[in-house]
Amino acid sequence: MKIVIATDAWYPQINGVVRTIDTTARILASRGHDVSIISPDQFKTVACPGYSEIRLAIAPRIRARKRLHALHPDIVHIATEGPIGWSTRSWCLSHDVPFTSAFHTRFPDYAAVRTGFSPDVFWPTMRRFHAPSHAVLASTLSLMDELRTRGFVNTKLWSRGIDTEIFRPNLTPLASLSNLPRPILLSVGRVAVEKNLGSFLDADVSGTKVVVGDGPMLETLRRRFPDAIFTGALMGKDLASAYAAADVFVFPSRTDTFGLVMIEALACGVPVAAYPVPGPLDIIGVEGRGSRNELSLPIGALDRDLSRAIVRAMLSDRNGAAIYGKSFSWERSADQFVDALMTAFNNAVNRAA
Repeated sequence: MKIVIATDAWYPQINGVVRTIDTTARILASRGHDVSIISPDQFKTVACPGYSEIRLAIAPRIRARKRLHALHPDIVHIATEGPIGWSTRSWCLSHDVPFTSAFHTRFPDYAAVRTGFSPDVFWPTMRRFHAPSHAVLASTLSLMDELRTRGFVNTKLWSRGIDTEIFRPNLTPLASLSNLPRPILLSVGRVAVEKNLGSFLDADVSGTKVVVGDGPMLETLRRRFPDAIFTGALMGKDLASAYAAADVFVFPSRTDTFGLVMIEALACGVPVAAYPVPGPLDIIGVEGRGSRNELSLPIGALDRDLSRAIVRAMLSDRNGAAIYGKSFSWERSADQFVDALMTAFNNAVNRAA
């Protein structure tokens, strides 16, 4: 099948969206699919306000249309609701090419944090964008349920995975973190206001707090929390070694749709502390024993008081966390993605017949 994936998020960005798209595209290509990606590096770009590391395509419509014409895809997947996403959506609708879309980012919540407006102001735009999609892919069952209550139809599950060759237990801890006062409390992700890192760094717990990642709030948080360690972005084996150094992984975000870093940490044998919100609820579960309460021992803790969650997470089963984290497979994730696209393509063909 000839597949085009259109995305406004791409390298050099380092986030879950980019890793998911890149990994999925490589797996699909290895299975014999013809996969092409339309991304910001193929256009003139401008820095996204407040996120200098994020580049947005400037007026991509004409060039995107030419590229789509040349690629002549059987089906298109639109990963993001940015300029490339809107341009690709328009081309698909005008040429009767079926497309799926993904709800990777809680844009209404992010926009609300930055503007002060209610998230309800932004949801109609999201519904409009996704309305013609043959399948709206969501990373968790709770997100699917929420999208349905907000008027999204035809949602399908597209979970996430990890590279088990990189993220695994019993790794050598990152040297720069290994001798810090214990317990070592680690958070990984974009250093931005919507990640709610202040709640982690303000938490009344003993030990050393470490933040891995870059972003627009980095220097502000460094000044505000001089006792915390900020490493900047880490990738691959260095990131896995950072997880290995930690006693607890802390995920303070209330707005992520999944939280890929949580399953990376778990696969390295690090229990997770988080708020009881979608994402952590779908991975860690209410009782800390998995989303279906299927584990015999807790692999983390959720609490409305993040400090309490951190203290409880320290008592979790590290071996069980590693086994549970390893169960999140990119191959299974790719199966879900292909199934959604194949169903959308077949439905479109049947309607046209």
